[in-house]
Amino acid sequence: MVATIVASLPSFLLASSVAHSSSTSSLIFNKLRSSPRLRFSFAVAPLCSRRAKFMAHTLASANLGLTQPANIESPKIAFAAKEIDVGEWKGDMLAVGVTEKDMTKDENSKFQNSILKNLDRLLGGLLAEVSSEEDFTGKSGQSTVLRLPGLGSKRVGLIGLGQSALSPSAFRGLGEAVAAAAKTAQANSVAVVLASSEGLSNESKLGFASAIASGTVLGLHEDNRYKSESKKPQLKSLDILGLGTGPELEKKLKYAEDVSSAIVFGRELVNSPANVLTPAALAEEASKIASSYSDVIYANILTAEQCKELKMGSYLGVAAASDNPPYFIHLCYKPSSGPIKAKLALVGKGLTFDSGGYNIKTGPGCSIDVMKIDMGGSAAVLGAAKALGQIKPPGVEVHFIVASCENMISGTGMRPGDILTASNGKTIEVNNTDAEGRLTLADALVYACNQGVEKIVDLATLTGACIVALGPSIAGMYMTFEFYNCWKIVLCVLFVSFGNLKILLFFNNYDDHFLDDN
Repeated sequence: MVATIVASLPSFLLASSVAHSSSTSSLIFNKLRSSPRLRFSFAVAPLCSRRAKFMAHTLASANLGLTQPANIESPKIAFAAKEIDVGEWKGDMLAVGVTEKDMTKDENSKFQNSILKNLDRLLGGLLAEVSSEEDFTGKSGQSTVLRLPGLGSKRVGLIGLGQSALSPSAFRGLGEAVAAAAKTAQANSVAVVLASSEGLSNESKLGFASAIASGTVLGLHEDNRYKSESKKPQLKSLDILGLGTGPELEKKLKYAEDVSSAIVFGRELVNSPANVLTPAALAEEASKIASSYSDVIYANILTAEQCKELKMGSYLGVAAASDNPPYFIHLCYKPSSGPIKAKLALVGKGLTFDSGGYNIKTGPGCSIDVMKIDMGGSAAVLGAAKALGQIKPPGVEVHFIVASCENMISGTGMRPGDILTASNGKTIEVNNTDAEGRLTLADALVYACNQGVEKIVDLATLTGACIVALGPSIAGMYMTFEFYNCWKIVLCVLFVSFGNLKILLFFNNYDDHFLDDN
């Protein structure tokens, strides 16, 4: 039996914060697994002249506005872990992460924290004086950068961590704040130290160092591909002081770099306008991932004709109105050696633009102007594929599946009241053409089940109702009690790692609402 998580992506995972308009459908997909297991073999047939003309029109449409993203290389940061006294470090900026407790002073207005006391002594008391004058208390979100003589570093920055800092998310925030300060100061070399690191376990130090590195990469990134002029970040190196050294920590920092570069890749996909990132362009990006990591990833990119052969009527019904043809993306990660212990599927919604169809998005709050982000689920899925290609974890086979298309309006498009037939034979009445996400995901989930996977995670900007319920910074995770009971440990890891997740359980007495009335 296949267990499924459905995650509705919050706007903090995307490029901008928007409310996706809510829509309903009278029929909800029920049984996703088709009884026979299908084996697919795909080959692209030669194009006939009519098809070639259509393809030429498609390529022309893909270049609407003659816009092409600039080829900007992402900045590379050299990370290093060092155990040296903060007064001996030399570089452009020394950033100190402090809690409110660390900022406590005695009756003589002197720091009680040993690291801050040492820095203040080297600076002749200026650090305590300036922090008091600027009312810096170490609250989360507070930061101050001072250019002071007396140290090997040109600047000293104090960055607030709040009352306590015990989660990776707090240290990712520290890394982001360090990146912001480095941009402002145009710093080339930065060191980060925690005012209070004594008592931390080795595991905690590894996790916090990794989170700082990840936050720095993500905070430094700016998507300037579509700007005529842009400044390139100056930061070249980041030293992490006082959290240990050695190969284990170096491996953790490399892991953080790989994951962060995959997140940047996903963000850039979401940021790309719909006239550039068409379904064909998204499929090309997927193919590039497979080419870059061909030792562990292979790709099957299905055309509309091939999807028709697989009877994906639900998906093709959504795609029918657009001049840009759909492309069904399937990447598969398999370790180059060793046994496979688990098979998973990540399915992402891939609407490169969603007009709403005949139920067009209109009125205040419809957000049609930012509906390029409706492929946020696919961006997360392809970003995960890129990350796995770099990290190469053993023992797991992962399928990455995206039903990519546009939801447009034309005489060939689906209408309210139309009945579509999905690839498992289920019929779906379309009461609202703006309920397109679940229609494309229906055939994608059937396809995922046919790969013999044990678990499926479905990522989608599916409904604005999730933002209404949870706000723009929290992802909703829908699952059954059975899945929750079996995967509590995994879910705990997700909460510790990300924090911004809310579990929403399907109660059994709602089962009837998910069934076809017919």
